[in-house]
Amino acid sequence: MIEVSHLSRVFGDTTVVDDVGFSVRPGRTTGFVGANGAGKTTTMRMIMGVLAPSAGQVLWNGSPATPEVRRSFGYMPEERGLYPRAPIAEQLVYFARLHGMSRAQATERTDELLAHFSLTERADDLLDALSLGNQQRVQIAASLVHRPRALVLDEPFSGLDPVAVDSMVDLLSREAAGLPLLFSSHQLDLVERLCDDLVILAGGKLVAAGAVEDLRGRGANRYRVEMQDSDAAWLRDVRGLNVRDVDGTVALLDLDGLAPAELTRLVVDHGPVVEIARARPPLSEIFREATR
Repeated sequence: MIEVSHLSRVFGDTTVVDDVGFSVRPGRTTGFVGANGAGKTTTMRMIMGVLAPSAGQVLWNGSPATPEVRRSFGYMPEERGLYPRAPIAEQLVYFARLHGMSRAQATERTDELLAHFSLTERADDLLDALSLGNQQRVQIAASLVHRPRALVLDEPFSGLDPVAVDSMVDLLSREAAGLPLLFSSHQLDLVERLCDDLVILAGGKLVAAGAVEDLRGRGANRYRVEMQDSDAAWLRDVRGLNVRDVDGTVALLDLDGLAPAELTRLVVDHGPVVEIARARPPLSEIFREATR
């Protein structure tokens, strides 16, 4: 498990990361989100030891993360680090061997990853001869080639088309099974689809962290009401409700003093009902509320 403990980073008079703490647990995918400049990339660099913290520390399984431990992590930085004028297979073999693999092991692993991304026929091509999407696939392959103990990926889905995203998700579900996986993204729909846990930064500070379902369960008691035949607009006149939206027979509302049992009684008394159900807010709304 990766633990970030009271991590801070100061550049001159500016505090970029301010007393941030969270855990990335084995076998769980943790989404790392925040607006541009929130401190995500700086935090990831400190996790990887690329940048020294001004305060705090990074722990691996309860002990300070050493350079040796960090070398066993898979890392995809914001600034891509491959060689544009070198063949892609040659590069992947080279990086695998830097992590201690034999040439035979490195070659076998490289062939496996290139095949998964449908890049086998491009193995001898220079990196800058590939499309941006395929370059991104090679970057991911470089972070996985040494079979890492944990994964830290900065915007891994940037520039990928939907087919490539699905391929990446399939690969990560296989390769990262049982590993701590932290990835940052501005694509909240992907974070919602893939993540078990969520960490939200704003202005360098931690504003929310926890299991996605727990975070979605916080806040207002939101319900979706669907009448069978009648318009749901009548709910706007009920005290103790904050009606967010009405679309014909369907209303989305927050309880604002009215008990769930009373809501049910009022709705049933009004007429035939299709559904009264708790409505979980989307991740985009959790993000907006946390970063206000």
